[in-house]
Amino acid sequence: MRTLTAIVHHGEPDEGGFWATCLEVPGANGQGETKAECLDNLKQAIELLLDTERQEVFRLDPQAETTELVLA
Repeated sequence: MRTLTAIVHHGEPDEGGFWATCLEVPGANGQGETKAECLDNLKQAIELLLDTERQEVFRLDPQAETTELVLA
């Protein structure tokens, strides 16, 4: 489990809804009619981006290792 930072924006007044980005995962975006729907969409985007990146890293270097990195 990780804790990431979502920046949630209100849509334009005439359009409504919400859109969000994640500070720690550039390129991850979400949108939705409700804040909960927006955040759920953002979570799915983050999972897809991280999984795709992980697969690509190990495709390029099957010998690569993973380790935890904890920031204080």
